[in-house]
Amino acid sequence: MKCPFCGAGDTQVIDSRVNDEGDSIRRRRKCGACDKRFTTYETAELHMPQVVKTNGTREEFNLEKLRLSFTRALHKRPVPTEYVDHALDRISQKLLSLGVREIPARDLGESVMHELKLMDKVAYIRFASVYRSFSDVDDFNVAIRDLVPLSNAKRRSTDIK
Repeated sequence: MKCPFCGAGDTQVIDSRVNDEGDSIRRRRKCGACDKRFTTYETAELHMPQVVKTNGTREEFNLEKLRLSFTRALHKRPVPTEYVDHALDRISQKLLSLGVREIPARDLGESVMHELKLMDKVAYIRFASVYRSFSDVDDFNVAIRDLVPLSNAKRRSTDIK
């Protein structure tokens, strides 16, 4: 590391400490040429993959755009904001753990649908209707049937008779 005062490349680490959160390291350094001391911080640089849209264009991953998807689907639904924050964290961690440079937008949409399915069934149907471009009531019926576990479906069919 170059000295910020004299530009010399001969610096020595005197002390290293991990911060309280454990996500960065603070290093005290001393320049061998001018004897001045300075502090540097070391953190991991993580890059989210680019999103490849269905038309082939690429754009940077945008967490706020993803949050807006959840907000629209959950409009006037009794779901705490913390649930959305946790879902966004899970999606982000999943993307980082994949270690890929690009991800299809379809995969990202499926992750949102999975999280909404766990969070709120109505929001899941709302999102799915737009995301999968439902064209008629049958599309809604299929999506709703996918939500109902098999045992509930059997029980409801016998209740109807």
